[in-house]
Order: sequence, then C-alpha cells, then structure tokens
Amino acid sequence: MKKTLFFFYIVFVNLTFSQQKQDFTLASPNGKIKVNIEIGEKIIWSVLHQKDLILAPSAVSLTLDNETLGKNALLLNSKREKVNQTFESPFYKKSVVKNQYNLLVLNFKNDFSIEYRAFDDGVAYRFITKKKKDITVKTEEVSLNFDQDYHTLIPYVRDLRNPKDPYISSFEAQYENKKISEFAKDTLAFLPFLIDFKNHKKAVFLEANLEDYPGLFVTNNKSKSGYEARFSKYPLQETNGGFNNINRLITERADHLVKTKGTRTFPWRAIVISENDTELANNDMVQKLSEPTKIKDLSWIKPGKVAWDWWNDWNIYNIDFKAGINTQTYKYYIDFASKNKVEYVVLDEGWSLEDDIMKHNPNVDLEALIAYGKKRNVGIILWSSWMALTKNTAGILKNYADLGIKGFKVDFLDRDDAKMVNSVYDIAQKAADYKLLLDFHGMYKPTGIQRTFPNILNFEGVKGLENNKWTPNDDVPLYDTTIPFIRMMAGPMDYTPGAMRNATKSEFKPSHSNPVSQGTRSHQLALYTIFEAPLQMMADSPTAYMKEQESTDFIAKIPTVFDETVALDGEVGKYISIARKKSNIWYLGAITNWDSREITIDFSFLEKGKKFEAEIFSDGLNADKAANDYKREVITVDSTTKSKYRLASGGGIAMIIK
Repeated sequence: MKKTLFFFYIVFVNLTFSQQKQDFTLASPNGKIKVNIEIGEKIIWSVLHQKDLILAPSAVSLTLDNETLGKNALLLNSKREKVNQTFESPFYKKSVVKNQYNLLVLNFKNDFSIEYRAFDDGVAYRFITKKKKDITVKTEEVSLNFDQDYHTLIPYVRDLRNPKDPYISSFEAQYENKKISEFAKDTLAFLPFLIDFKNHKKAVFLEANLEDYPGLFVTNNKSKSGYEARFSKYPLQETNGGFNNINRLITERADHLVKTKGTRTFPWRAIVISENDTELANNDMVQKLSEPTKIKDLSWIKPGKVAWDWWNDWNIYNIDFKAGINTQTYKYYIDFASKNKVEYVVLDEGWSLEDDIMKHNPNVDLEALIAYGKKRNVGIILWSSWMALTKNTAGILKNYADLGIKGFKVDFLDRDDAKMVNSVYDIAQKAADYKLLLDFHGMYKPTGIQRTFPNILNFEGVKGLENNKWTPNDDVPLYDTTIPFIRMMAGPMDYTPGAMRNATKSEFKPSHSNPVSQGTRSHQLALYTIFEAPLQMMADSPTAYMKEQESTDFIAKIPTVFDETVALDGEVGKYISIARKKSNIWYLGAITNWDSREITIDFSFLEKGKKFEAEIFSDGLNADKAANDYKREVITVDSTTKSKYRLASGGGIAMIIK
C-alpha cells in the first residue's frame, strides 16, 4: 500500500511540474534583442527589440506520428553558451563572416530539444530530436503573431503551372504591399518576406539549413493578426507536365511531411531585425545558420561570369552563317567570351533533347566546342531540366565531366517538398564528386546549402530579367530596389542582368528576340555589383555587347565574389547603394526605382590617407528620355569625398575605384 501511494505521489509531482509555467529569457550580445520563452501547455516564444514587440507570443511544436513535441512538454534541463567566432566564407560577398550570438538549449523529456540563438541582428530557433528509431513528421507548428496590423512586403504563390497544387511554384513573384489582415485569400506566400514596424524598424522572416525537410510557406491565421505555416506533403505519385512537359507534377501526396532520421536537427526559423533598411542589405544570417562545407578541396571551384544565349534568342548578326542553336553560333559566343575575359558560356535548352540530355542536337558538336573553349580559356556549362538530369544523375554527370564540361544549369525544379530538397543535396554531392559547378534555375529560394556545397554558385527563386520578355506590367525598378533587402538575404540570385537595350517607363515593351530592360544603362551596370551571384550571367547578345564595348569592358572587370561588403545607403523599394571590395579594388553600385532622385555617395569606406581613381558610369543628361544615355568619367576621390549624383528615373550609377 505504501509503495502504491508513493508511486501516485511521484506521478502527481511530475504532472504538476510539467504543467507549471516556466519562463526563460535570452538576450543578444548587445542587449537590444530579447527572446522570451514560456513553457506550459504549449511552448511559446516572443521577441522584443528594445521596447518594440517584434513577435507577439507565438506557439511552436513538431507533430510526429505518435506524439506532439511541444505540447505539455516536461523540461529536463537547460544550457546557455556565449559564442564569438569568425569563419571563412569562400565564394561569398565577404571572405570572413563574424558569428557572435548567445545560445539557449532547452532539453525536454521524450528526447527532444529546442535551440535558440540571439544575435545582434536577429534571432533563430530549431527543433532537435534524439530518437533511436526513424520518425515520421506529420506537421510543424510555426506561428507568427503580431501586436498590430503592420504593413508587409510579401511574395505570393500565384503560379499557373499546376493550379490545383499551390506547392508547385517557380518561386518568382513581385512583392505585394499589404497589411497582415489583407493577406490574399486562398493562396500561400513563400519566404523570405518583410514586416514594416514603427520607428523605421523592419523584420525579415527566413529559414536556413533546409535538409531532408520541406520548405516553409505561410498563410494568414484565423484571427488575421499573423501567419501560420504550411508545408507540402511528401510526394507519392508524380507525372510529367508543365512547360514542355518537363516538370514533375504531384498526383498523390502522403499524409506526412517526411520520414527521416530520429536523431537530427531541423531547419532554423529565423527573424532578422533592422533599425534601418541599410542593415538588411548586408546580412549574413543564413550563412551563419548553415552547415560548413562538405567539400575538402575547393581549388577547382571557379566563380565568374557567363555569356548566355537564351535571353537574347541567339540573336547575333553581321555574320556569314545562320545564327541559332548550332556549332558556329556557339563558337561566336566562345570568341566573345575569350576576348572579354568572360569565364564561361552556357548552352541553354536546345543543345540536347529536353527529356534525354544524353542525346545531342546534331547541329551542336559538343566535343568540338569543349576543345574550342579550352584553347581560349572558356569553360562550357550545360543546361538541363531537373527531370532529365535525375534519370541517371551520377552517370550523366560523370559522362559530361569526362568530356570536359565545367558545370550544369539545372532548371524547372519548381518544388521544395522533402523529396525535391533531398534531390538538390544529392545533385550537389554528386556534382562535387565530379568537380562540376551548379546553377539551380527554376529553384526555390536558397537556404544555406550554398555554404555546405560551395560548388552551387547560384540560385534563381527570383523574378529576374527574363521576365522582361513577357510581363509588361511588372514594375522592374521597384523590384530591383526591393530584392536586395529581402530575397538577397537568403542567398545568391540568378537574376541574369546585362541588357544593352534599355527603355524608359513609357517606352518599354516586351520583345522576344530583341529584349529590353526597364530603366537605364547605368542601372544595368550597377546590378553587377549590387546583386550577389558568384556565377553571374551576361544576358544580352555578344553582338549587342560588342556594339557597346565601353559598357562591356566595365562589366568584364567586375568580379562575382568579394572580400568585403559595405551597404552605404538605401530604402526598401526606393533606392540602394552598395560598395564591395576585391583585393585592393572597390566596386560600387547604386540604383533607384522609377523616381528620379539625388543621392550622396560617402567614400569614407576607402582607406584613409590615400588617393583613388574612380571610373564612373552615371545616367546621361538625357537618360529620362533615352535610357541608353550614360556618361563615363574618371575622377580622383579619397575617404573624405562626399559627392552628389543624380539618378534618372529607373537609373543608376556604377563605379570601379582603385
């Protein structure tokens, strides 16, 4: 009888302890940010920046097939740690990343933990499980609640590739300026997105270290005061469809997100917080939260620029052969690349059968082009749909690596369910095995795999210049001045800049074979410094570049990775100016939306006591009517120089300072 009473006493004490509310606080190193965690019936977190409530109390949980981690959780112990380190970051916007944060790990009964990190520029958390057997994740609760109906800049999934399945998406969308309560009905939004708080503060919501797990979407919650997460279920049955029948569309999904290892870490849910917009344009949160590289030898990875064929529709002229997808045309591209020290030429769709890239277009002598490029120090990159490449990934990659191909541009992934995410990791590892570069086009936003596999040099997941060929109603200068503060925070962008035909707002119209950019020539030149892309396309025709050799020479001199980055000035959706350093040379770009404006460039980022020569491309006096109009000048500057420049409507300015 005494043993029975003692047993019930122990049970009562444990139940009482598990239901008692427990609070924890985690502060950032500078003390401005505080994370508050409440453990009760649910695990709830909130975030303060000084006195401003950034995230109102929001519940988190992870539901497995037989339990919900985070519901009536029993805390076993906690651990705190202060971390202050740096790490090298090759093929990035800076060579060294500072990684300073305070850490709190809460360990719970049932073999799970939640890790929180508080940085000076934001916060993040993730679930960790230590189960002995494999687990099935049914769903994850990620709620984002707010104390007011704030304005947001949010990208919606409105893709018609498969209207019945909102999780099939190109992840390309302009940002819609809406209040939280005005979230579009019957749709989803993808990350990253921005919330505009009072006192000039903003927050961008991200995820990082997405591996063996689906990407996060949001929809509005029932109270319309915030968002709740949605995830694509694991695909069971697929069929061909979409563009040219080369997408894989989902016909049946499981009732779970993923079956995975029981001992693992889960993706980070992160919030970057800024006191001014400029801070958002030079942020390393995703890089800091991602796994270090798995490639030991990085010497073969060569970032650079790429002469691209598709956007300009193979439209070269003043030649004595028929331009098109053929050997002579690609030799012309290689000659152009070699003459202008452009590292690569990409052969886009058409060089092979779209559904079988082991079968070549008979008009393209691939081996001859590889040899021709090798003699001229130009590497060849091949386009492939994801579907075609994954028919025999290792075999295809080995075959083309043996031929001398430098990499692949992989297109039309258009999903981020766990099966697709695992495929991206698989392709990355196998490409690294054969020393091949990767550019993931038609891709969900990057989430840090670019640090883990640095042979992935670029991602799309951005509404790039190619859209100018068919979307006349897009406000491109607005988008260009928005993505450096939001999408670019996730990682590199295969935006494909470089248009040599430029148009004002009133004169712009789409064209397939002679495509045009919205905004000025100097705007296009500035994008090569502003937009992060270790593998950066030159979208226009070699003939167009040779007609505009002065602009081409300038583009060719701009590197694609840097040692240092300084965000100088800017406002989301209005304008931005960024300076980046490689070796002893600085590169500067500034752009504006359709509003003409005067900006001041403060050169205090330059080394004190030295004189520098600045080669400057700025908007010409008539750029408001003739967007091609620019002015080139060379001036002397130093760290005390402050100069005012007028940016035309849709304009820009670009500099090389040495």
